[in-house]
Amino acid sequence: MDHSERALLRLHLTPGLGRTALFKLHNYFGDFPAVLKASPRQLEEAGLSRKLIARIAPENQPAFLQVRRRLESLQVRLVSFWADDYPPLLQQIHDPPALLYLRGQLPSHDCLAVVGSRRATPGGLQLTHELAKTLSAHDICIVSGLARGVDSAAHRGALAGQGATIAVLGCGIDRIYPPENSRLFLEILQDNAIVSEYPPGTPPLAGHFPGRNRIISGLSRGVLIVEAAEGSGSLITGDFALEQGRELFAIPGAVQNTTSKGANQLLKEGAQLVTEAADILLALWPHRLTRTQQQSIDRFAGQLDEAMLKVYRHLGHEPLHIDEIGRKCGLTPMEVSAILLDLELKGGAQVLPGNSYLRGQL
Repeated sequence: MDHSERALLRLHLTPGLGRTALFKLHNYFGDFPAVLKASPRQLEEAGLSRKLIARIAPENQPAFLQVRRRLESLQVRLVSFWADDYPPLLQQIHDPPALLYLRGQLPSHDCLAVVGSRRATPGGLQLTHELAKTLSAHDICIVSGLARGVDSAAHRGALAGQGATIAVLGCGIDRIYPPENSRLFLEILQDNAIVSEYPPGTPPLAGHFPGRNRIISGLSRGVLIVEAAEGSGSLITGDFALEQGRELFAIPGAVQNTTSKGANQLLKEGAQLVTEAADILLALWPHRLTRTQQQSIDRFAGQLDEAMLKVYRHLGHEPLHIDEIGRKCGLTPMEVSAILLDLELKGGAQVLPGNSYLRGQL
């Protein structure tokens, strides 16, 4: 841990001194060692209160030394917003963490966030595992939150696909939550990464998880929601995805299943429907599809104009009503009806009774 990192750590461990203050101090003084060399009057001019200034621990304080030793024993690295190895996508969100605590190694792969219910159905967990395994085999890093249910299935699927995964914690980097994921935690550490923006020792309080969710989304090109009840934390991650300009995907579920209500609502509101990994690859990384998949899709997509391609990409293997397709694509009923008829004639759409459509078998 170099001089600059020790200075940032001392400030980050100061109660009441949050990320906003850290950014202000860095902008005012240029670096964090300069902050700690500044006089109380200069710190007040930079915006700190006297009470907050008094809380900054001296470098030889036993509590600070104990934290340093703890981080060193766990081989935790500090990655500041201003460091060259800070994740570029996360750096672009409007409220990035000033400091990440990192165990393991952040992969350089493109990332997809996969989140969902802690009480997912067996079918939802199996599908999550299969999707994550397939995507990781295509060099997509799976980002999730190490929670029970979908998160755990996503991490395990990525590991089974011999791919990369990142676990983002809602507690200190020195804590494993939930405790039953201890083995998964250690498996991820072998070749992958666990990160947190919270100081060591921070408990997994409910108020920490929305902040954790913005990091999960911020690290990723897109967010996949698998089985999310109304008002769940997974939907908060979906909100962050839209706010951060990420692609939002959802897997449809049975309407009577409470854990699918949130995901189904996202689909109504325009999230991209996913039934297989190829749906995500087509939307974000078409170059990673297999040659056979790519050739088939490229041949067909090459025949389509922009509006037709938008409609085609919203079609999946679950029926979608024509009105819903129009809402998702921002097209009038007349426009979407004409496009679907054209797609049907080309083999890209299949019509069902009741004006519902599936993707055609090319």
